Amino acid sequence: MALRFGLGIKEDTDVSAVKQNSPKRARFFLFQGLLPLKQSTIGPDIMAGVVLAAIGIPEVMGYTKIAGTPIVTGLYTLLLPALAFAIFSSSRHLVVAADSATAAILAAGLSNLGPLDRSQYLALAGLVALITAGLLLLARLFRLGFLADFLSRTVLIGFLTGVGIQVAIGQLQGLLGFASGSHEPIQQLIGTFKDLPRANSLTLGISISVLAIILILEKILPKCPGALIAAIGAIVASWLFDFASHGVSVVGAVPSGLPSFGLPQVSFNDISQVLGIALSCCIVIIAQSAATSRAYAFRYNELFDENVDLVGLAVANAAAGVSGTFVVNGSPTKTAIVDTAGGRSQVSQLTTVAITLIVILFLTTPISYLPNAALAAIVFLIGVKLIDLKGMRDIYKTHRAEFYLAVITMVTVVFVGVKEGILLAIALSLMLHVRHSYQPHTAVIVPDRHRFWLPISVRPGAVTEPGLIVYRFSRDLFYANTTHFSEEIQMLLKSAEVKVKWLILEARAITEIDYSASKTIQGLVKELHSQNVTFIVSGLEPHVKAQFDRDGLTHLIGADRFYNHLEDALKAFHESDS
Repeated sequence: MALRFGLGIKEDTDVSAVKQNSPKRARFFLFQGLLPLKQSTIGPDIMAGVVLAAIGIPEVMGYTKIAGTPIVTGLYTLLLPALAFAIFSSSRHLVVAADSATAAILAAGLSNLGPLDRSQYLALAGLVALITAGLLLLARLFRLGFLADFLSRTVLIGFLTGVGIQVAIGQLQGLLGFASGSHEPIQQLIGTFKDLPRANSLTLGISISVLAIILILEKILPKCPGALIAAIGAIVASWLFDFASHGVSVVGAVPSGLPSFGLPQVSFNDISQVLGIALSCCIVIIAQSAATSRAYAFRYNELFDENVDLVGLAVANAAAGVSGTFVVNGSPTKTAIVDTAGGRSQVSQLTTVAITLIVILFLTTPISYLPNAALAAIVFLIGVKLIDLKGMRDIYKTHRAEFYLAVITMVTVVFVGVKEGILLAIALSLMLHVRHSYQPHTAVIVPDRHRFWLPISVRPGAVTEPGLIVYRFSRDLFYANTTHFSEEIQMLLKSAEVKVKWLILEARAITEIDYSASKTIQGLVKELHSQNVTFIVSGLEPHVKAQFDRDGLTHLIGADRFYNHLEDALKAFHESDS
């Protein structure tokens, strides 16, 4: 991948270059997401940053209700972490800040450690961010950006839907003005119904009003920052009518000024306690951030390097860990907001950083009047938007088996835990990959009446012509599918009405064989020799042929029985049969 992004790369670069990995590009430069600055885009970038601040600031404050941290820590995620990513990343589009998925993983993990006071909780949240940064740097060191590809879109939809359900349920009692006494969704639902008769009518009215304002504005003015307008309205009403004196819970004093800097006060033993939480966050960050960066790089025909982005994400999380906030992630929704508003570089995110700095320095007093119910309403809608019913419905219609895997992931997140859900998502994604490879597409090649070659399904009695079977195997051969490979060939030979003289393996789609596959082929060739069946290989890629040579398969099969083209192998068969 081009690590010189922003230093003069031409805009007409081929899209195929987006995912290059060239050893000659080992160095990287800063500001790849910013440079070259273009006068024509600076204005739109700045305006997009203003829009992001208007929508993102209420959201990141809301994420603190998910993470279980003070409200100001949400604002801190839009300072140093966002600044660090803008400097160190390669993506011109990805926005990094607090995120619902990683906030939910953090809260679920820390809640399992037992009762913690606020200072302990914040210290461990900072430790999680620092360990996550270290894991991301390790991922960069070993060039593990490709791991993002191992979270299938199917289970990722199920995972995020589960997170959305959990987040939405977790805010129900907040909408009524009560603090949730449990982290279990079922208990939270039961508690909501029990508390409903005791709900403060004014609190409930605030929640409904905020929800209505946001939903109505999204309907009639999609680009309008509905969450910001609702939050400002709630703050003004709370200040005018003194909601706190009427039993309405408000945010309360929010510290102004820059965050304090330093390492979290933790012990060495705490590292082992939160390592699993950090690993789960790291996996989600790699998958979500790389997928988002890649999508926008392709859209605008730009270069990006997911391994360089790992550095940016690592530095961003390190900045979070030393500035009193929690783990940050690449946000698909915030990235989409900037893109829709016309932002085309990290100038947008820097603009948001500047606006957030102004808010922290001069506007924290008004924030103290914000009713917690208004914040709960904003977070509730964030959770609802994560519930991807359309995506689940599309999977159900087109890939029924994958739909069930998405449902399993979703249910695990909701009823077992977010960390367990992400681990299951990885396992299910790998299982999908192995399943597809384990059940490869195979075919017997037969001529039609015009002598064009057509693949037909492998079934008993299928032959290319009397005495000949051309068998196509359309996957790499490895330990999980070698038995299928061997048994299918044996079935074809035994079920043929006329004795088979030649079996041609059409191997153009085989790009790799492992040790198990090599041994299976050896056994199969020996068995075919004992049956006086000639084993022929056609279309084998040169590097796979080299592996055949090293494994002794070429000598066993016979060097003269390898053909570059199927037509040549068929010609040889007909000549031998004449």
